Amino acid sequence: LCCLLDLFRSLFQRVKTMAAVLLRRLLSSSFEEIYPGLTVDMQMAIKTELVTSIQTEASPNIRKKVADIAAELCRNLLDDDGNNQWPELLKFLFDSVNSDNVGLREAALHIFWNFPGIFGNQQQHYMEVIKRMLVQCMQDQENPQIRTLAARAAASFVLSNEGNTALLKHFSDLLPGILQAVNESCYQGDDSVLKSLVEIADTAPKYLRPNLEATLQLSLKLCADTTLTNMQRQLALEVIVTLSETAAAMLRKHTAIVASSVPQMLAMMVDLEEDEDWSMADELEDDDFDSNAVAGESALDRMACGLGGKMVLPMIKQHIMTMLQNPDWKYRHAGLMALSAIGEGCHQQMEAILNEIVSFLLLFCQDPHPRVRYAACNAIGQMATDFAPTFQKKFHDKVISALLQTMEDQTNPRVQAHAAAALINFTEDCPKSLLIPYLDSLVQHLHVIMVAKLQELIQKGTKLVLEQVVTSIASVADTAEEKFVPYYDLFMPSLKHIVENAVQKELRLLRGKTIECISLIGLAVGKDKFMPDASAVMQLLLKTQTDFNDLEDDDPQISYMISAWARMCKILGKEFQQYLPVVMGPLMKTASIKPEVALLDTQDMENMSEDDGWEFVNLGDQQSFGIKTAGLEEKATACQMLVCYAKELKEGFVEYTEQVVKLMVPLLKFYFHDDILFMGSMPLLLECARVRGPDYLTQMWHFMCDALIKAIGTEPDSDVLSEIMHSFAKCIELMGEGCLNNEHFEELGGILKGKLEEHFKNQELRQAKRQDEDYDEGMEETLQDEDENDVYILTKVSDILHSVFSSYKEQVLPWFEQLLQLIVQLVCPSRPWADRQWGLCIFDDVVEHCSPSSFKYAELFLRAMALSLCDTSPEVRQAAAYGVGVMAQYGGENYRPFCTEALPTLLGVIQSPDSKVKENVNATENCISAVGKVMRFRPECANVNEILPHWLSWLPLNEDKEEAVHTFDFLCDLIESNNPIVLGPDNANLPKIFQIIAEGVANESVKSEDACSKRLANVIRQVQGSGGLWTQCVAMLNETQQKAIQDLLNTA
Repeated sequence: LCCLLDLFRSLFQRVKTMAAVLLRRLLSSSFEEIYPGLTVDMQMAIKTELVTSIQTEASPNIRKKVADIAAELCRNLLDDDGNNQWPELLKFLFDSVNSDNVGLREAALHIFWNFPGIFGNQQQHYMEVIKRMLVQCMQDQENPQIRTLAARAAASFVLSNEGNTALLKHFSDLLPGILQAVNESCYQGDDSVLKSLVEIADTAPKYLRPNLEATLQLSLKLCADTTLTNMQRQLALEVIVTLSETAAAMLRKHTAIVASSVPQMLAMMVDLEEDEDWSMADELEDDDFDSNAVAGESALDRMACGLGGKMVLPMIKQHIMTMLQNPDWKYRHAGLMALSAIGEGCHQQMEAILNEIVSFLLLFCQDPHPRVRYAACNAIGQMATDFAPTFQKKFHDKVISALLQTMEDQTNPRVQAHAAAALINFTEDCPKSLLIPYLDSLVQHLHVIMVAKLQELIQKGTKLVLEQVVTSIASVADTAEEKFVPYYDLFMPSLKHIVENAVQKELRLLRGKTIECISLIGLAVGKDKFMPDASAVMQLLLKTQTDFNDLEDDDPQISYMISAWARMCKILGKEFQQYLPVVMGPLMKTASIKPEVALLDTQDMENMSEDDGWEFVNLGDQQSFGIKTAGLEEKATACQMLVCYAKELKEGFVEYTEQVVKLMVPLLKFYFHDDILFMGSMPLLLECARVRGPDYLTQMWHFMCDALIKAIGTEPDSDVLSEIMHSFAKCIELMGEGCLNNEHFEELGGILKGKLEEHFKNQELRQAKRQDEDYDEGMEETLQDEDENDVYILTKVSDILHSVFSSYKEQVLPWFEQLLQLIVQLVCPSRPWADRQWGLCIFDDVVEHCSPSSFKYAELFLRAMALSLCDTSPEVRQAAAYGVGVMAQYGGENYRPFCTEALPTLLGVIQSPDSKVKENVNATENCISAVGKVMRFRPECANVNEILPHWLSWLPLNEDKEEAVHTFDFLCDLIESNNPIVLGPDNANLPKIFQIIAEGVANESVKSEDACSKRLANVIRQVQGSGGLWTQCVAMLNETQQKAIQDLLNTA
């Protein structure tokens, strides 16, 4: 530190600059290790030196860097209570802003821009002073750089106080000055204030509301001005697009400006270069994200998603139709790319006119210009994804025909390849039954192209089309499954030949895709067909695997290999275990990739953002969290494959469970990828470890348990959180009683309480948003999506409580009482139906697993349960009916009056005219099952003889398989005890009983592993020996039912 300060005094500019940069980085990364250990005199000397340097430095560049250091030091000297321990800097700030020296005014504004929280807990006290300072500087007519810096500082201050509504309102009259500075600075070649405006649109959009019209008009003007740079125009458009995402309801009120922005985006999309070699290119370059065409397309996509199709489609439809009729290919290309871009956001509205769109779109597969044909393929592929499976069901004949025809375009390989890519999109989501009739034609075309392109590869070295066709073959096989068997021998020799011979570096992607294709075909056709080739394929893979250490980290073969091994594991089953020693090393290496992360200030970020693969999250106060995403895709794939091995091989994977657990558990703290399936790996790994005995299993669980509980408490992403909660619940079920100690229970109780409180708080916030002046139906859709997310987390809270109750029974009730009032709140009649459903489910579990002690809470939920039996929501009725069933079965004597009281209501629900319609059937089946449980376990509560004939007429249950087993169990009891009402006089009801059993087996309501299946089979066998009665019973069954009876006799 002292050395750097000494270097500061150097006469050499470069030495001073480097010292300033290093000193700022040192304070940023190692403040706690260095500064507090200095003497008070030394600390004061550093502060004085920094202020003196700002005052005396002649070079504006170095003065700015010293101001950065001062801001960084001040940021670190603000204590937890908001006390600024460098008050002299505040005085310097005020003095400098009022100074005649422009350099000092710049430095003061720069410090405030860099650290707008500099006033700490004195901010409210200085509010008017801050405002005056910014207004005064934004009105400095002589110094445009002061106006620009003041606008940036004002924006920075607004952003750092984004949650303070009163402050934003108080500072709203600074916005016209910021907008003026945006306009001025853009024409001076400086887009820094415009970037600040984008940040405000992203983080504090409500700040713009009083001047939204002016903000949008300015953004539109700058976007349309072709004298500005592409980047400036794109940033101006970004203001509007960002607002469509962060303040959609606010923006929807400004229809005219939104409508005017659409032609600007489309005009950007027309900004394409002529390129004679385009259609023959054999290497695909990544999209140039700085280009106007890509920026315009992305903006259109985001705006359609943000504002919704109801607003956007009418604005854009006519523009697209006009563009598609333009003689200039660039307009037709842009029109088709626009069609691709808006599909997701305008889904509902486009679906209604899909016939019209597709008929028109397919014409462009024949367009004279190759890039337009390419764009048509792009639109087909995108729509096949966005509108699946409707798109496939409605247009399979036209689309497959058009794509196969386009794939024959030998003179334009790039178009050929894109048609093959669109075919992949189409087949991925195509129902198998629709694809089968086209299989011969598809296979024939793909084989012809593959053979031709293999020759081209050998003769010319071109590979682009072959790469795509190989993936198309894989996709067709994946959808066709066993129907692909007849074509297996047509492709496998060529595919194996490619893997054997395509060893050059430029063919790595082709080889990887071919490996993927072979493994997908193997999985599709099944073990029997694949086995003769399995050994040869395994040897090829093993050879690649042996060379794995020689592969470069960015070799595309790695991720294909990893996935292929997992598919081979699925095909070979237990036989795959022998290959684990070869496979696991490289797989663990890839799964262990540690992403590069960094905490950066804005200047560092600007220097790094050009580097490939960095993504940033703004943390406020000019700081960002950066992560280098290279390798994360592979890491996620590898983690998924480890889960696949654990799932397929179970105890065969036990040798590796410990190292996989040590790898996976830390990932709970660091969510790094969209694919979260591996989060569910913990119960699978415990299953694998079981074979080593209870001590080993417990040891492994202890390593997981703390991390899982902590992750439930801290994970911010709801998708990841729900997966972790689900995984934790499964682990408790698997480990059983004793798996949680007192500390675990204490921490878990606090976390679950927090989740429930957050659930109620979020509902209140959504209700408040419904009172917002910008509230509209678009916002309502967003709020409903948020609500669904919240409810999903509530279901996971219920899952965890279920696993705890089922493992610990009554002894866990004292712990549960901290949550009791919150669960009672869920079942209040005024709550939304999903709250009541899940609240009742939790009380159902309390009754089922914690009775008879559960009765002490009965007064808190019995009334709600009784009312819920007739609820308008079928989900609530289902939860209540299930509750009556478990009370009869497990509740004990205390619940007898309630069972008696509930029975007539259950019968009424079952007998209501609409009880069997689709949305009601699950609730009705739970009512039927509950009636059965009351008759079976609490016969004193029912007139059994009167109800039984009705109950029998309601069987079998077809939807709720779990409850169906209960009803069949009771039916077996009744038959085995020769119940006269069930059997009827002279066994007259037996044909009806046969039908019930046959239907149950045919619908898989009864499976061979269910205990009652053996009992049902015995009933049938007894009748089988009685000659005439057997004939009579079988005669009543249709062919499917007869087969079901035979299957039951064969398996049970």
